[in-house]
Amino acid sequence: MKRRISLGAFALYALICPQAPAQSAPDAAALKGLAPVSVLLNTDAGKAVLGANYTVTGGIQTGAIAQPALLPFPEQQQQALRDAFITDSNLAQLADGLGTTLGSAYVARFHYIDQKEASGLPKTISELIRYATAISGAHSNAGKYLFANETTDGKTPVPPDEAAALKEIGAVNDIFGKAYHLPAGTAGADAYGNSRPYQTEPSVKEFAGPDYLNRPSSNFVYNHGPMMDLTNSPSYPSGHTTYGYTGAVLLAVLVPERYAQMIARGAEYGNDRVIMGSHYVMDVLGGRTLALYDMAHLLANDRAYMGLSVRGAPPVMDFQNAVKNARAELVAILQSGCGNTIETCAKEDTGRFSNAAADEAFYDATQTYSLPVVYPKNAEGLEDVKILAPEAGYLLTQAFPSLSLEEADKILTETEGPGGGFLDTGSEFGVYSRLNLYAAAQRAAQVVAGK
Repeated sequence: MKRRISLGAFALYALICPQAPAQSAPDAAALKGLAPVSVLLNTDAGKAVLGANYTVTGGIQTGAIAQPALLPFPEQQQQALRDAFITDSNLAQLADGLGTTLGSAYVARFHYIDQKEASGLPKTISELIRYATAISGAHSNAGKYLFANETTDGKTPVPPDEAAALKEIGAVNDIFGKAYHLPAGTAGADAYGNSRPYQTEPSVKEFAGPDYLNRPSSNFVYNHGPMMDLTNSPSYPSGHTTYGYTGAVLLAVLVPERYAQMIARGAEYGNDRVIMGSHYVMDVLGGRTLALYDMAHLLANDRAYMGLSVRGAPPVMDFQNAVKNARAELVAILQSGCGNTIETCAKEDTGRFSNAAADEAFYDATQTYSLPVVYPKNAEGLEDVKILAPEAGYLLTQAFPSLSLEEADKILTETEGPGGGFLDTGSEFGVYSRLNLYAAAQRAAQVVAGK
């Protein structure tokens, strides 16, 4: 089956999705969670992390900082060009995280034919994807303008209560523009604030190749135009990363045999935004944290997240049941496509996610990007997920149902990455910045196998 999709399916959805007319409780919580970026110029520790953000971003983009990447750097640049496209109607470009066999079976059924047309997913799966990416995408988009110039769309001021909340914490808008000496409105800057790395960095490496649809492209014609033009699109948080991790977690939950590899794919998708020169590493960390936070609340069936009308996605009233139905349908499709059981086909992988040690090393490098600590008290020891964010356990229990929520929260706590980063303020949202889902998925699989 094929269905027509709108131009927005191949454009940067995070830049075009409209702000909801009234802020919901999830909206407010997500934006509050992202807000610590706006106070970094107020402290020496904050200024230090902003400086490191600039240096690390530039080093990764030019290749001066060698990452333990999944591909040689020139090949990773080509992957980054392909990853600039967003297949938000069917998650097709993320499916290589499922492995060569399952990934091939997936894209054989669900793929983009051209920039306007895609082969359709069954309704049970497509509505799940559309709802999840719409929720996290709306939060990412709202954050871009809120932290750039305290507007909803670049021009419309946020409501007085939102402005007051920012003032209360000592927020500074256009934090990247001010830190990197390119404030909004100056020559070459984003008109709204928070200019991107290709606008602020002293040197940006250009590279060219085919994009996802095999059209000639380069990171320059993508960033500057005419293929895309991000010049007046605020940088923080990364909408692509938000989408990539939302989609990666969703596919991980639907195909838990490839959970860890899907998380590595989400990390690669976000990191490719840095290679493109489109985002800072802090944008990527913000997008990842937001995606995990929103997905946990969706998978927990948080009532505040159910039945929302956003970006035209059909409201989902019971996300857990929707996941159950989607998994049953997707498993049948993939098993038919690969000619064997999911368990068997999941092991058949000769692609870049077939080396667990390499996957782990790459994911670990993206956990904090070695940015300095901003909140030292939270860098000491582990933060208890059960106390701060008990719903986080649903990121694991919905994939590994024999785990209890308490067991899942314990695993997430024990596998946390380094703490005290710029989002890790000790809040519920902040602890999501420490979650290492790659390590947690491996631990969860071991616990389940031992039962």
